Amino acid sequence: MTPDASPSEVVTELTLLEKSSLTSGAGLWTTKPIDRLDVPVLVFSDGPHGLRKTASGDLNGEPSTAATCFPPEVALASSWDADLIERVGAAIGAEAQAAGVNVVLGPGVNIKRSPLCGRNFEYLSEDPFLSGHLGAALIRGIQSLGVGASLKHFAVNNQETDRLRVSAEVDERTLREIYLAAFEIAIKEADPWTVMCSYNRVNGTYASEHPWLLTSVLRDEWGYTGLVVSDWGAVNDRVAALRAGLDLEMPSSGGTTDAELVRAVEDGDLPEEILDRSVLRFLRLAGQIVEGRLSPTKWNGGSDTPGRHHDLARQVAAQCVVLLKNDGTLPLDPAASIAVIGELARTPRLQGAGSSEVVPTRVDVPLDEIRRHADPALPFAAGYGLEEDRRDPELEAEALRVASQADVVVLFMGLSAQDESEGFDRTHIRLPDNQLALFDQLAEANPRIVVVLSNGGVVQVADWEAGANSIIEGWLLGQAGGGAIADVLFGHVNPSGRLAETIPLRLEDTASYVNFPGELGQVRYGEGVFVGYRHHDAVDGPVSYPFGHGMSYTTFAYSDLLVASSGSDQKFHVEVRATVTNVGARPGQEVVQLYVAPPPGPISRPRRELRGFAKIDVEPGASTDVRFELGWRDFAYYDVVAGGWQCDPGRAVIEVGASSRDIRLSTSVDVDVPARSVSITPDSPLAEWVAHPGGRAALNRSMTTSPGNGVNQFLTDERIRTLGGFPLRRLARFPGAGLDPTVLDQLAEEVNRS
Repeated sequence: MTPDASPSEVVTELTLLEKSSLTSGAGLWTTKPIDRLDVPVLVFSDGPHGLRKTASGDLNGEPSTAATCFPPEVALASSWDADLIERVGAAIGAEAQAAGVNVVLGPGVNIKRSPLCGRNFEYLSEDPFLSGHLGAALIRGIQSLGVGASLKHFAVNNQETDRLRVSAEVDERTLREIYLAAFEIAIKEADPWTVMCSYNRVNGTYASEHPWLLTSVLRDEWGYTGLVVSDWGAVNDRVAALRAGLDLEMPSSGGTTDAELVRAVEDGDLPEEILDRSVLRFLRLAGQIVEGRLSPTKWNGGSDTPGRHHDLARQVAAQCVVLLKNDGTLPLDPAASIAVIGELARTPRLQGAGSSEVVPTRVDVPLDEIRRHADPALPFAAGYGLEEDRRDPELEAEALRVASQADVVVLFMGLSAQDESEGFDRTHIRLPDNQLALFDQLAEANPRIVVVLSNGGVVQVADWEAGANSIIEGWLLGQAGGGAIADVLFGHVNPSGRLAETIPLRLEDTASYVNFPGELGQVRYGEGVFVGYRHHDAVDGPVSYPFGHGMSYTTFAYSDLLVASSGSDQKFHVEVRATVTNVGARPGQEVVQLYVAPPPGPISRPRRELRGFAKIDVEPGASTDVRFELGWRDFAYYDVVAGGWQCDPGRAVIEVGASSRDIRLSTSVDVDVPARSVSITPDSPLAEWVAHPGGRAALNRSMTTSPGNGVNQFLTDERIRTLGGFPLRRLARFPGAGLDPTVLDQLAEEVNRS
């Protein structure tokens, strides 16, 4: 586009066919140019933890060009470090810029509703607050280099089973509080240049054709002005999608849907101004891309070499490691007699399988990195194979021999690519049987076992963890994960990762268990807002490791919680301050988590919800003050009756801790907002009339009283308990009601005024 031509001016110069051509791809990863008006080709590439770009841009089995494979989002979220994630985004943006990529497809902020979702490795958390803020950080980093991000998958894409057509049946409150909240936070914080719609249907309507989702919520309510792009192949009806607010269909349809749009406009079925609206958004994106090419921001002020990005990947991966359990066996002494067992130590998994798979620039192998820290000839045994889940007596025997001769065993266990991938969901959360059988034998052969897990989705640990001295949740750590694991094992890095999702005792304990993955083309979100820790806390259910959990090689003490509130109604504001002291002997990082327990009210709500977090560095003996700010929305829920966010007055509890189950400090605060106002109508039930201010008195005046006690028979406490659910209009017809049905509208108006 020429610098002196505005997008709105370019739209007026385009023919109808040219306009239509700009709303679908030219190939798998590119858009169509308009050479005569200098409208450029835009290039997309899979993300979100690195670039997956092929030379030809075709799905022909050709490997993508090498790029830094950073830790996938399952690991990134465990860092709880927005600044660090923003640096990852900037590095990805720099590599995209160098490769001629204009939009990186990520981050994904879909909620981990079930641990079975095959794509959980590509998502951040079970909590929308954490997902939204960390997703925003990745977007800011990518776009700081003049490259667009694509926030995905909008919305309610929480499974792979039947993902191209399944209808997610979910109520509006649950949508607003859980499944849309992360998108709302990321959009308002980071303004992604594009948003990608999901494949699935939402309450019966394809996301690509959903005007409430793509226009009413995304644009009218949240104020989003960027481009909405389809997931690849997500468009069912191109005309309906454009009308609903989807701007760009990807990939190319070979011109078929372009022609459909032209016919729809010419036949009067589609107003041309709707097409113009989407073209204008595309041209604005093209303008942002051109501007980014002309004046690129340099990442960290220097050149973006593969070595430098690999070093960053190692630093990041070490921050993502979660120490689940430790009896003092870790950190390891390099001089100790150590045996490493497990094929995953020699053949590491860097990432999940599917569209986000990156060809790494190099790979740190855990076994090699451990040997660099300790004995170069440190013994190793594979113990199991990765291709099939079957036992191999020879491999097991060698592993037992090696283990019996060592002081401590470092056992790598986890999932292979065949166990989890985009395209299918898992059927269970157990580790492979051959690995579990090996663990049982090793526990008898050596009393000191350190387990390192490698997995993209949560795995069950309850059936074997008692036999392990220490457990490291390594997730999938990208190309430098091997070095990061070694750094943590030997104490060169103090582990500071925290769980972004609950590890349940059993799959059956998860809230979505009976409603996942659905049947006959529908999946019912019957658990409502009680997802992840919200469910486990609500039922006081035991878990293996709670949301936010993670150990350190040092110890932190919490003190001096101070809370100050000000303002009222939607200007209600709370400042929270606490002090964290490192009372151990090592420097370390602590993730301070702020939870809010809402005031009692008429709506069933989670016991606590994450509303703030901060990762801080604290030297031994030193203290750091941590501050948070809360607003009205942090105490609110979505009221489906009123059609908006509602906050109830009363005493809320402010909790500060190290996990959702490790609350160190708490206090309460008065939420200064008006009481929930419910309008009474003749069809409101008797119980609501009685509960409404002035309602009972109005009924007492209007209803004929019973002989003797001066109270109508339907207004006694006993009758209200049994008949309170009856709409007043129907109750007025009952014999003995003593209420004139013709005065109900006037009576309701009187009560509402009161």
